[in-house]
Amino acid sequence: MRSFIAYLLLFAVMLPTLSPWGTIAYFNVNRAYIAKTLCENRSRPELKCNGKCYLAKILKKQEAKKDKETTQRVENMPVAQLFYLSTIAFVFDNEQPVIAEPLSFFFLLSVYNSPCNGILRPPQLV
Repeated sequence: MRSFIAYLLLFAVMLPTLSPWGTIAYFNVNRAYIAKTLCENRSRPELKCNGKCYLAKILKKQEAKKDKETTQRVENMPVAQLFYLSTIAFVFDNEQPVIAEPLSFFFLLSVYNSPCNGILRPPQLV
């Protein structure tokens, strides 16, 4: 039962891909009928069309329909917003003067002695 459902789902997924092949198979089976009645060039046998113009027209129509459906599906697809970027608006006000304070740096010129030097020492070899 599971395999039947799996094959059914696989067929349903593959059907849009296989539809041009079905059209070509239909054309090959009914080539004589299409050449006599549906061919656009049936009045001019010197072109040796034999219904290929009808096949090209049907395949082009299927392709246009497929493209239109894909475009509609993409346009109507809901978009999930995964990330939200909060923006901060900066307002630069020209009325407030900028007061520059003198920069002062303090450098410790003596050698740094860590308070852990007495505790953390490498082992001594005996």
